[in-house]
Amino acid sequence: MSKIHAAITAVNGYVPDYVLTNTELETMVDTSDEWITSRTGIKERRILKGEGLGTSDMAVHAVNGLLKKRGIDASEIELIIFCTTTPDFTFPATANVLADKIGAKNAWGYDLQAACSGFIFGLATGASFIESGRHKKVLVVGGDKMSSIINYEDRTTCIIFGDGCGCALLEPNEEGLGIQDSILRTDGSGRDFLGMKAGGSVKPATHESIDAREHFAHQEGPTVFKFAVTNMADVAAEIMERNGLTADDVAWLVPHQANKRIIDATANRMGVTTDKVMINIERYGNTTNGTIPLCLWEWESRLKKGDNIVLAAFGGGFTWGSVYLKWAYDTN
Repeated sequence: MSKIHAAITAVNGYVPDYVLTNTELETMVDTSDEWITSRTGIKERRILKGEGLGTSDMAVHAVNGLLKKRGIDASEIELIIFCTTTPDFTFPATANVLADKIGAKNAWGYDLQAACSGFIFGLATGASFIESGRHKKVLVVGGDKMSSIINYEDRTTCIIFGDGCGCALLEPNEEGLGIQDSILRTDGSGRDFLGMKAGGSVKPATHESIDAREHFAHQEGPTVFKFAVTNMADVAAEIMERNGLTADDVAWLVPHQANKRIIDATANRMGVTTDKVMINIERYGNTTNGTIPLCLWEWESRLKKGDNIVLAAFGGGFTWGSVYLKWAYDTN
């Protein structure tokens, strides 16, 4: 019997209509288009507008599009892993909310919180359920409404983040295609440099914490940049080395879209040329859990069956990791 791999069989994405440009940000904080572009590579980002809309609402658009593409009904989904830093609620899980909204009556699910590395962690976790034979259709969703936790008077964070959601369907494959390997890492000492200071059980919401704006994302840019450049690049190179891959073997690098300089450092460390790197940070900014699936969605038509693809991410807290997969289908 052939070994079962977990293969991505469909991808889809969604970004809100509202475009927040660098020019508009210039009217909100002390910054400039030139400063933002030169340091991050970001020109604009999407923002979810509308009363009562949350991360699950973006996911509904993304997932319904995926189901239509794949030609299946939501009732066929067995497990939903929703990777998000901005869940609709502390509880219930956004995965459960999404299942109800799309009619996935036979699915169980949970939220996975690993900051910007969440989608990588989610793919590796979902693959285990496929490889074990437990499930045949696992939906991994990566999405965030980062605008809900961003202080638009803090130029260290508001210039970076945007809203968006992407998703991937995992199914069994016996041709040797799909997820081949993953390397996942965490270092909790990073919680002081990128995270949210209040709102959890350690520091529940109070008038004081709200007045101090501690319910927004907090980042110490230089420290985070240093850790991200080193760890994201190293883990991508490590997964290549342990799978005997050269730069010529890699068809695509799909990096987390946090900063263009971090993306460039990762590609350089791997020896991969820029024409093999998926980059959309200039249009969407950092959508946290949404960045990697949004890239796969936008590049789907260019991917070929058997392509060697390396995914790499780094997130707050700190988390980082890499996934090596062989693409399982042609779109044309």
